[in-house]
Amino acid sequence: MADLTLKYGCNPHQGNARLSSNSGTLPVKVLNGTPSYINIMDALTAWPLVRELQTNLGKVAAASFKHVSPAGAAIEGKVSDAFAKAQFLDAPPQSAVASAYVRARGADRVSSFGDAAVVSAPVNLELAEILKGEVSDLIAAPGFEPDALELLKSKRRGGYLILQIDPDFEPGPIETREVFGLRLEQDRNALPITRDMFRGGPTLPPSVEETMVLATTALKYTQSNSVSVAAGGQVIGMGAGQQSRIHCTRIACAKAEKWMLQTHPKVLALNFPDGVGRPERTNAVDQYVHWHDLSDPEHANLTSTLGYQPEPLTADEKREWFASFDELCMSSDAFIPFRDNVDRAALTGVRFVAHAGGSLRDESVREAAHEMGVTVVETGSRCFLH
Repeated sequence: MADLTLKYGCNPHQGNARLSSNSGTLPVKVLNGTPSYINIMDALTAWPLVRELQTNLGKVAAASFKHVSPAGAAIEGKVSDAFAKAQFLDAPPQSAVASAYVRARGADRVSSFGDAAVVSAPVNLELAEILKGEVSDLIAAPGFEPDALELLKSKRRGGYLILQIDPDFEPGPIETREVFGLRLEQDRNALPITRDMFRGGPTLPPSVEETMVLATTALKYTQSNSVSVAAGGQVIGMGAGQQSRIHCTRIACAKAEKWMLQTHPKVLALNFPDGVGRPERTNAVDQYVHWHDLSDPEHANLTSTLGYQPEPLTADEKREWFASFDELCMSSDAFIPFRDNVDRAALTGVRFVAHAGGSLRDESVREAAHEMGVTVVETGSRCFLH
């Protein structure tokens, strides 16, 4: 048996934490730092997500994980000057692996604070330089270029956690867990999320098929209930772990709206004084795009961060900006039980929805979609994670 002693369990008072394998070797190698239980959980949940995306879409993938669910996930793609500026970068990343991570973290910068960054390709110097400037707890990847590894080893005063994962490792067909001293077993979730899953109904544009594969694969590794909004090969809003699906949808759509607004000219024009760090800038942008009332106490904090009172975004300006985005997709990890989910998604600008189907109210969901000009695909497959 191979094992690795961990810093502590879910909480610092939970000792005797370790990672073990009966195979005699571990597929995870610690190159720097000391992992905790949650670090390992994040890394080993995010790794199959990005690996599946690269396998099924043929593109480098990345995820930004927090508390065993993705704050964001993306495949490689062009990063615009505006989006790079919204991520507080001097220029758009040029390499596939760096662009994938910037797009993944850019889904929800507030939630990605202290994330587990996981990528499907070796880490290069460009990505290492980006990570050096972000608040991140760890990076996991199948490999590291020597100069990238040396730079990352200097992060967090030398304590940044760096994990190398064996890309050829395959887990066994049965997975187990223990709850309240009792052992549970089940077949591992090997459901393939491919373009074919979205070809049983209305014909979707190829770009929408690709985004639906991304959104649904992300749901496969997100604590249920979960709903994902995605666009252009990026998750732009993840609603995770809610008992009610409409609450998942509201959270995902609200995050998607914030994602769209981060590149609004008024947001990009916010002028931060020297010395204001990325986390404080991220929080200020989050406050600004949610700002509706001048009497809101958050307004005072925003003004304090900026050093001046900005002109707020109006509701009309927000709606006009949302209308400039097309092919917004939403995927649900199980069937959509009521039309309110489609109604809410349409307000954000979602035009394509995928869900398992099989509800008694499927017809009312289809009717709502028709009324709202939304295309619905019923995949026939559920992908809960608990």
